[in-house]
Amino acid sequence: MDGVLTQTSTLHRHAWKSTFDPILAAAGQSEFTDVEYAAHVDGRRRYDGVRTFLASRGLHPPEGEPTDSPEAATICGIGNRKNLLITDAIHTEGVQTYPGTVAYLKACRAAGLATAVVTASANGGAVLAAAGLDELLDARIDGLLAARENLPGKPAPDTYLAGAQALGVSAPRAVVIEDATSGVRAGRTGGFGYVIGVDRLDQAQALAEAGADVVVDDLAELLEVHP
Repeated sequence: MDGVLTQTSTLHRHAWKSTFDPILAAAGQSEFTDVEYAAHVDGRRRYDGVRTFLASRGLHPPEGEPTDSPEAATICGIGNRKNLLITDAIHTEGVQTYPGTVAYLKACRAAGLATAVVTASANGGAVLAAAGLDELLDARIDGLLAARENLPGKPAPDTYLAGAQALGVSAPRAVVIEDATSGVRAGRTGGFGYVIGVDRLDQAQALAEAGADVVVDDLAELLEVHP
C-alpha cells in the first residue's frame, strides 16, 4: 500500500524520523536516514521496524506490551508513539495516490483479474478509504489481521500467501508488486509467479538483487509495454 498504491511512504518516513531522532540523540548517535528507512523499516510491521532499526544501532530497549503508553521506552511504546504521529499526519495532510498505479489497477480490474492489498500498516482500512481505493480491491491483508492471525511480517511471505488465499489463487498464479526490498523477498520466497519492484527510493539495484523479476519507476510503464 504505502509507496505502491498511496504516497503515504513520505508521511511514514517523517513519522519514523520524528520518533527515532530523539532516541538517537539521547544515545549520542547521528540522525535517522532515508537509507536506514529503506533497509530496516520500510515494509515491516511497526514493532518489527522499531526492533530491527534500533538493533542496527546497537540499541536494545525492552519489548514491552502492545498496550504500552506512547511515552514508554519500550519497543511497543516507541512503535505506538510512531503510530500516533502517522495517524495525525494522515488526518491532517490527507492521502494521495500514484496515478500510474491507479491506472494499472483499473486495467487489471478491466481484464478480470482479482486484486488484493497486503500492508503491514494497522491503518490500512482508513488509508484506503481516504484514498478512495476500496472498490478496486477484492481483499485486504493488513497489520490488524496479521496480528490477529499471528502472521509474521515481511520478509516472511505469510501475509502475501494470505492475500493469495483470500483471492482463491495459488502463489505461482499470482503477482506481487512491492516497493520495499523486504516485500520483494517475501514474494520471491513465497513462490509467487512474478514479482514487480517499484523503485520509489532510488534502490532499483537492491530490488533486483532481492528477487524482483522487473523493476519500474512507475506501474504506468507496464501499461506502455502491455497496453
